[in-house]
Amino acid sequence: MPDSSDLSRRERQIMDAVFALGEATVNQVVETIPSPPTTMAVRRMMHILEEKGHLRRRESGREVIYVPRQTKAKAGRLAFEQVLETFFGGSLEEALAAHLHSRKDQVSADERERLIALIEQAQQEGR
Repeated sequence: MPDSSDLSRRERQIMDAVFALGEATVNQVVETIPSPPTTMAVRRMMHILEEKGHLRRRESGREVIYVPRQTKAKAGRLAFEQVLETFFGGSLEEALAAHLHSRKDQVSADERERLIALIEQAQQEGR
């Protein structure tokens, strides 16, 4: 699977848009990304992303629809691992503390219980 760290800022925006939409045409991406370049430029970048192995295309009539080659869940895990290493030195505790500190609302009792259950499950599985 291709490494998403090799993406430019604009390619990352395009991938984020396609992940958010699930699948997208060039025009949908242009409508979604901030300060988009021309439609032709986005079309070319999406073609490059296809060549790099990040997107695949399918045709629907006259439209080309692009779909991520990687599932949203897997891409999210890989992105989280990269953020964890880059900004928190691999420390899940520091990342969680930063997230909890920056939240506007409090952690609900249900969220707290689910987090505790996940931690306990990871301990039981030796992770």
